[in-house]
Amino acid sequence: MRRLKKKRPLALTVNGEPVEWEVEPHWTLLRFIRDELKLKGAKEGCGEGECGTCVVILDGRAVNACLLLALQARGGELWTIEGLGTPERLHPLQQAFIERGGIQCGICTPGMIMAAKALLDRNPTPTREEIKVGISGNLCRCTGYVKIVDAVEAVAHGEFGPS
Repeated sequence: MRRLKKKRPLALTVNGEPVEWEVEPHWTLLRFIRDELKLKGAKEGCGEGECGTCVVILDGRAVNACLLLALQARGGELWTIEGLGTPERLHPLQQAFIERGGIQCGICTPGMIMAAKALLDRNPTPTREEIKVGISGNLCRCTGYVKIVDAVEAVAHGEFGPS
């Protein structure tokens, strides 16, 4: 006999706003974010937690949304790239990535910025080596990472305002 899937309640805070939803138990956090909430910044790259294109911040930690079930975020505080800044007023990391050339094709950029944000929230003045370690779960095929590290370092040094 085939068992029918039953949606489960999910309540959490997304980008500062309370959200209540019904989710299938097998949905990943990434599927929930992209398909249900229509927040398209986090991307599906590898689906295995290797590339970092799906990185979001959950309860202060950078996580791969493709590896977590949506229900694992229950009661949590979730931040996506859409919650960082606005088109009129970019977050310092977003501005630094633009001005320092850390953004190229854009596939890795949201995940890279979210990983950098989680790092700077934990350690506001990381060394260059700590920045490299902090973003090491994110792959970029365009920039060679130097400009990305430069952008994060500029924010850490206060060149673009508080992170």
